[in-house]
Amino acid sequence: MARHDEYRRSGVDYDVLDEVKREAIALAAATAPLLEAAGGREFARSRGSSAFVFEINGATYAMVVEGLGTKSAIAAEYQAATGVSRFADIAQDAVAAIVNDVISVGALPVVVTAYFATGDSAWFSSRERALDLLNGWRAACEQAGAVWGGGESPTLPGVVMPEAIELGGSSLGVVPAGHQPVFGDRIAPGDVIVLLASSGLHANGASLARRVAAGLPEGLTTRLRSGRFLGDALLDPSRIYVSFVRELLAAGVVPSFLNGITGHGFLKIMRTDLDVRYEITALPEIPEVLGFLADRLGMAPAEAYSTVNMGAGYVVITRPDDVGAVLRVARDTGHGALVAGRVAPGRRAVAIEPLGIEYAGGDYQLS
Repeated sequence: MARHDEYRRSGVDYDVLDEVKREAIALAAATAPLLEAAGGREFARSRGSSAFVFEINGATYAMVVEGLGTKSAIAAEYQAATGVSRFADIAQDAVAAIVNDVISVGALPVVVTAYFATGDSAWFSSRERALDLLNGWRAACEQAGAVWGGGESPTLPGVVMPEAIELGGSSLGVVPAGHQPVFGDRIAPGDVIVLLASSGLHANGASLARRVAAGLPEGLTTRLRSGRFLGDALLDPSRIYVSFVRELLAAGVVPSFLNGITGHGFLKIMRTDLDVRYEITALPEIPEVLGFLADRLGMAPAEAYSTVNMGAGYVVITRPDDVGAVLRVARDTGHGALVAGRVAPGRRAVAIEPLGIEYAGGDYQLS
């Protein structure tokens, strides 16, 4: 049984959150007739996937609403300690969280909107910080190939702390003509699992990282073995995988499954409810900062790999004949990629064979 004890101690309980998600999915599905009344139809399999997918007027769209979480607090604390603003990187984290969900159903983002909530409008009085955030958001949208379509910037005293900012947003994506959405229902024994490298923490695990930093004498200015500050490494921006998926689809590859390795770590590999076994036989290099966090928290490998990405930012499951194309597209779009394993017959599970870890299907269930 996968556990998330360290996350629970940080105030994030996946068991509680997943139960609410399951309830929300069931209630939301009951509203499908309203879309039909408007002349559209939903793809029911998108319920519980990374984006809601629907068809209207002959086009297939995907919609996502996503938030960054508490990583912006690390940026604020790091700036207070060092005077260095990393809010351009934080903006990329937020956009990555949004658009990496859109592409995971085989859609390409065309619009991104922004949600910047503060506890006090004085947050924007630092022109340097505000412009870092805005320019970073624009650059991330450009990297994703999506127009920044506007957004909302509420001030929420009593809800958001005065010194804090909550970042989130939404995206509308389009499934390219001639393609079908990707829900993982085409996964079959014999498929190959390819993992794309992460840049570090990405957007999940920030609450754990803040707890670790709070317990260190030097906090975010603790030196890692490489000599980097802990805070500097934690704020490496998340990778945006849009160009990879765009070029993969353009190359004619029909992936069986696409998904970010975000919260729940390697459990995300079995996001679908198919009864197959995902056998991981090779692992990516663990970013220094993630190894540091796991060591400081005393996390066993089974907990670490089911909590944070541990070096794998994105998973692609594909037919064996397409593996070469997947690796070529990853290289051409600047992403490290590893042939990490295979899909085999068996009960739904993820087995990380080099570490002797196995997660059963019941360890991750959204639908």
